[in-house]
Amino acid sequence: MTFYPTDRLALFIDGSNLYSAAKGLGFDIDYRKLLEEFRKRGVLVRAYYYTALVEDEEYSPIRPLVDWLDYNGYSLVTKAARQYTDSQGRKRWRGDMDVEIAVDMMEMAAGGADHLVLFSGDGDFRALVAAVQRKGARVTVVSTVKSQPPMASDDLRRQADSFVDLADLSDIIGRPSRLPRFIQEARSERRHEDEPEADAEV
Repeated sequence: MTFYPTDRLALFIDGSNLYSAAKGLGFDIDYRKLLEEFRKRGVLVRAYYYTALVEDEEYSPIRPLVDWLDYNGYSLVTKAARQYTDSQGRKRWRGDMDVEIAVDMMEMAAGGADHLVLFSGDGDFRALVAAVQRKGARVTVVSTVKSQPPMASDDLRRQADSFVDLADLSDIIGRPSRLPRFIQEARSERRHEDEPEADAEV
């Protein structure tokens, strides 16, 4: 990643997109490490995290993460997810944050940010990246083409000033994916079975 120490940086994290990309690569994001890494690379002005939240749910799996981010240096941008029914009659939730991301990126570029880092591979952002570049800001896109299917659009990669594959950041900002306990136990048992037995004492 090409950054200059005097760069005014802003991060724009499309929460669901980044989660899917990391999951596809088999690791979880360590958001503390992510913030520390970009603080080393320039003057970090703002780190935005965008996500839709399901309201009126007693427990939301994302709520602890959202609360932690809010208290630890991230600017949270949330909105209520809308419920819909898919073709199989299952309840689903939709929460598109594209407009919020676009407004904030344009404002940061107009406000003098030098380098904007977009954590999303969504091709819909190509025109936004071009508009931000016309205002004089450089744009790095962080996503992945190493997952199945690839998460990063070719159009977006070509438009960005630089593209960083999330897989290449896994050692820096990642931690091993937390697998359900029964899978962890099965793997651990398999490891013990594969270990050669010690020679019997004579």
